[in-house]
Amino acid sequence: MAARDVAALLRGHAVFAGIPTREIDALAGLVTEEAHRARDYVFLEGDPARWFYVVKSGHVKIVRHSRTGKDVVLELLGPGEPFGGVAVIERRPYPASAEAIEPTIILKIPQDVIVAMAERHASIVREMALMIGRRLRAAHDTVKSLAVDPVESRLAATLLRLAKQEGEPDRGGVTLGISLTRRTLAEMSGTTVESAIRVMTRWQRDGLVRQSGRRLVLTDAEALRALAEGDTGSA
Repeated sequence: MAARDVAALLRGHAVFAGIPTREIDALAGLVTEEAHRARDYVFLEGDPARWFYVVKSGHVKIVRHSRTGKDVVLELLGPGEPFGGVAVIERRPYPASAEAIEPTIILKIPQDVIVAMAERHASIVREMALMIGRRLRAAHDTVKSLAVDPVESRLAATLLRLAKQEGEPDRGGVTLGISLTRRTLAEMSGTTVESAIRVMTRWQRDGLVRQSGRRLVLTDAEALRALAEGDTGSA
């Protein structure tokens, strides 16, 4: 990826939007690329935070591993989204794992480089704090949902959230711009893979969703919205 394209990608996110052009251009020259296959880990929870990452293409999920062995997806990040930044700036281990969910290319910025830039430009830390605040609110909503909502409501809410973030509307519905396995969907919804398969199979039969190649299409968003807001479903 050419340095000018890297610079444009970095400037597209609020974390770097306030940085002078000459510094972004210099930073772009220090960035390295790393390719990952689906299910490759970018880093593991507890690893030293040596790099600040930005998704160039594909998708990365941020995962916490519970003591029971059940994974919970905290975030799903697409092109242009940064991750690992707070741990890097605080010089502490990564608090969660990052896993590619499809063939993915990430950009890596060395820790010392991003820390030095953050010391010169308070806007980086400010925007990171705002970003973390948004993600914490989303995580709080997710935890609340896991505690009180039935499986169908959680699955429907997850699909609608992905449609808002990654959806591509067309005449047949809304196509999710991501290869979403039942495992990832289950982890994002706090349920088992078996439950996710059972519910999704029923929804496909009832015409709420359909599979188009490796992409999922939401064919009846209103029905899914009713499920997300209602109290029907099974655990």
